[in-house]
Amino acid sequence: MDLSLHNLEGLFAQLGLDTTDNGIKDFIAINKGLDANTKLADASFWNQSQGSFLSDAIKLDSDWSEIVDVLDALLR
Repeated sequence: MDLSLHNLEGLFAQLGLDTTDNGIKDFIAINKGLDANTKLADASFWNQSQGSFLSDAIKLDSDWSEIVDVLDALLR
């Protein structure tokens, strides 16, 4: 059973990123402005594993898909 938190902190933990408020804010500030034609999972700042996780979350409409959409919007 997946007991992960499906919020930004939980998503950042899944991606192996800093889960602190400042870490999340900094990541978004540094990477904000993602081109409208680029899928979130294809952004250059992800490694292969991170991109695959994000892509699968959307394709499979997993429990993570809603918060992945939130992150997508924050990075646009």
